[in-house]
Amino acid sequence: MCGIVGYTGNKECRDILINSLRKLEYRGYDSAGIAVIENDRIKTVKAKGKINDGLVKKLEEEGHLSAVTGIGHTRWATHGEPSDINSHPIGNGRVTIVHNGIIENYRKIKTFLTEKGYVFESETDTESVAKLLDYYYTGNPIEAISKAVTDIEGAYALGIIFRDYPDMIYAVRKDSPLIVGIGEGEMFIASDMTALLEYTKHYYLLEAGEIASISKSGALFCDLHGNKIKKEVQTATWDVSEAEKGGFEHFMLKEIHEQPDAVRKTISPRIKDGLPCFDECGLTDDMLRNYKHIFIIACGSAMHAGMVGKYIIESLARTPVIVDIASEFRYRNPLLCDKDLVVIISQSGETADTKAALELANEVGADTLAFVNVVGSSIAREAKMVMFTYAGPEISVASTKAFMVQNALMYLLAFRVAYARETIDENECRRLVSVLETVPDKIGECLKDLDPYKKAASKLMGADSLLYIGRGLDYALSMEGSLKLKEISYIHSESYAAGELKHGTISLIHNGMPVIAVTTQSELLPKTVSNMREVKSRGAYVVDVCPDGIKIDSDCADFIITIPSAEDLIMPLIAVVPLQLIAYYSAVLRGNDVDKPRNLAKSVTVE
Repeated sequence: MCGIVGYTGNKECRDILINSLRKLEYRGYDSAGIAVIENDRIKTVKAKGKINDGLVKKLEEEGHLSAVTGIGHTRWATHGEPSDINSHPIGNGRVTIVHNGIIENYRKIKTFLTEKGYVFESETDTESVAKLLDYYYTGNPIEAISKAVTDIEGAYALGIIFRDYPDMIYAVRKDSPLIVGIGEGEMFIASDMTALLEYTKHYYLLEAGEIASISKSGALFCDLHGNKIKKEVQTATWDVSEAEKGGFEHFMLKEIHEQPDAVRKTISPRIKDGLPCFDECGLTDDMLRNYKHIFIIACGSAMHAGMVGKYIIESLARTPVIVDIASEFRYRNPLLCDKDLVVIISQSGETADTKAALELANEVGADTLAFVNVVGSSIAREAKMVMFTYAGPEISVASTKAFMVQNALMYLLAFRVAYARETIDENECRRLVSVLETVPDKIGECLKDLDPYKKAASKLMGADSLLYIGRGLDYALSMEGSLKLKEISYIHSESYAAGELKHGTISLIHNGMPVIAVTTQSELLPKTVSNMREVKSRGAYVVDVCPDGIKIDSDCADFIITIPSAEDLIMPLIAVVPLQLIAYYSAVLRGNDVDKPRNLAKSVTVE
């Protein structure tokens, strides 16, 4: 979850490290720090809180730092509460490190080192690694790193500096992501490319069990036995402007407005002669016809995209789909075989539980298809087939455009499964694709007037708790709406299938309690309207999201948000926009940090 950066070159590194850390703060913002090699000693400055609140102020107090090599870290706390002492970098004078991941056997290592005379100051698992490196260090950094990581169990990406090597950075990883950026007379490390776009688009992917020795003139790579490794240079396709706010108040609002273009970029290359085309990943109609089961595995918003996909695939292809939360799937001994397709969805491509589920599916021989946004990510490399969601960088912790493009790919997959299994003919498949191609413009229409979302948010901002209700695809969508609201506004909200209200949940309704209803499915409309009337008659304040042309009576809803109409099947891609914006403006009105909600981080790389 944490963010790691490093720089070595000819420039003073302080500002470069701080600027790069700001680009990674979405990965964690409990604390931040940097360590630089100045006058043949390692100097560390770190502080609790966000970068501007803690670290920058502390650096101003420290005065000028004259150093051209250093590492930095922004933290999402796992072991040890957020505090100055638990902040990274962590070291002891000879060796200092930054770490992303979890060391599972740190207690065992700590006990061993304590018996050797080491004294521990923090509550972190990371300190055990720093001291273990020091224990093994006899002048050869590679040898110390190799020995230390052999003793370590768990996930890690480590940036390491040694006092004796003032112009060098060392890096090693297992499970947690890390890249090595290539500049002109300067080199970098970072957890992901967004931190480096201002400086370079060229990088190396560091694989598990590889050690990088980095100087300003380049990088050398070896395995844990010291055998040299040759690596290919990768080039990022993102532009630096995509990782900036571009005049918007928050990244989340910018990313909501980027959704029409993101959908176009994602679906256009996958439509050939009017039909969905999966040639790029090798998924054929024969394969789609013969799969015994289709599983969709993901976490959070990506799992909600999977729920939408389940409804569409089952409706069009008459093929059963199992959607599972990755953290549950991997531990329940799933009924999975080599005749199944497992669709893995992850924005970052590094989500720990999702990655573990992918590994399980690969082990049993199932075909695995990944929908990911990050080229070169672990899931993208390990899945048998991959399709990229061309959303560009998503900086806000709350996912919006990534969720949208994941859904867009699910629609294309559903259309192709149905066509391959002959539950729809070619003409119908072409028609559905053409309907999907109208979605970007309809999303754009939702963004022309933001006042209805602001007004709806003003009715919610004082609530302690509220409900989202819907049926069918609207229920899947309400799950995402509820998650968005609770993520950034901190209002407790739950989503329920509207038909389940009378089975217990309606007892929560009290005078003035908000209920957000989603009514885009025409066949289910009378049923959902009946449920809306039930909660309103018990005092609820009902906000309804519905397409143009649907008439909702005043005895059913207090406030109505209308959106462009479309076929029922395609409505989730349009109706999610109001739910995103209601959550956004609720958080803004409550004075919350929209892009960096408390306790959350963007990329969940630990279990």
